Amino acid sequence: MGNNSDFETGLHALFTRVFGDSVPLETFKRLSGGASQETWALSGGDHSAILRRAPGGTSMARSSAAIGLPAEAALIRAAGTAGVPVPEVLHVLSPDDDLGDGFLMSRVFGETIARPILRNPEFSDARNRLAGQCGTALAAIHSIALDGLPPELQQSDGLAQIAQYEEIYRGFDAPRPVFELALQWLKANAPAPMATVLVHGDFRLGNLMIDESGLVAVLDWELAHLGDPREDIAWICVNSWRFGQTENRVGGFGQLSELLDAYNQQTGLSLSAFEIDWWEMLGTLKWGIMCMIMYEAFRSGADASVERAAIGRRVSETEIDLINLLEANHA
Repeated sequence: MGNNSDFETGLHALFTRVFGDSVPLETFKRLSGGASQETWALSGGDHSAILRRAPGGTSMARSSAAIGLPAEAALIRAAGTAGVPVPEVLHVLSPDDDLGDGFLMSRVFGETIARPILRNPEFSDARNRLAGQCGTALAAIHSIALDGLPPELQQSDGLAQIAQYEEIYRGFDAPRPVFELALQWLKANAPAPMATVLVHGDFRLGNLMIDESGLVAVLDWELAHLGDPREDIAWICVNSWRFGQTENRVGGFGQLSELLDAYNQQTGLSLSAFEIDWWEMLGTLKWGIMCMIMYEAFRSGADASVERAAIGRRVSETEIDLINLLEANHA
């Protein structure tokens, strides 16, 4: 888009294209800072929608992880067909829309921020049932047929991720003894792979819409890939995603047994908590190395935001978590 006027004209045209000429766009508002994507709330008449758009409408060269917005829209549609709670994709942007890359989806309402979800009394009933709901949602995600999924999806199992993140870590030339020990343990104890499934890739509070009754929608599919189902289950168990409620292994709100009971019932599998341990260790190490990446972005001036510096400081938290996990697995 050339300027703000063109962008606003494009939004009006998009809204009436999707909802009809009798439903003009009345309000639009940017909802996020958009570190990776822009998010806009659009409303008019009785209709409301969310536009998820590449920054400035222009997709950058695809990173090694993010799949791109058209592929993300296709995944959300496939997930909805499989029974995963997701927003409805209403329209994928085309060149005729003159808005760049992105898609329009129905607006779902609730809370995504962990602190109120884990602490506020209005979410107490949701907290009691959320682990089971997450197990059911993950079972549905992992049931999605792989045939016909977007070609942008990469395959990445546990050993591939160890190799990927070790290469990044070595590139910093800043050895951390706890990371070295975790890498050795992960390589020595790698489990046999399970059948490949669609993995959400970032299933945790912050990417889940929650209301007073529990899970409303699974959001942010940009890190989806093909891999091992235990990766998704373990990621929400990583201590950093418990947001201080460390006694509740699943997301700070529930127990792993609740999630696995629901997951196993839906899939017919018999996964145990022990089988998640290795993947939680891997997830914790990955997050620690991601924190190093963010600090380096701050240090180099590539992204001088306070947020990058603050996240960079959390490397030490992941080291403590890894020590606790290593001790538990040697007990």
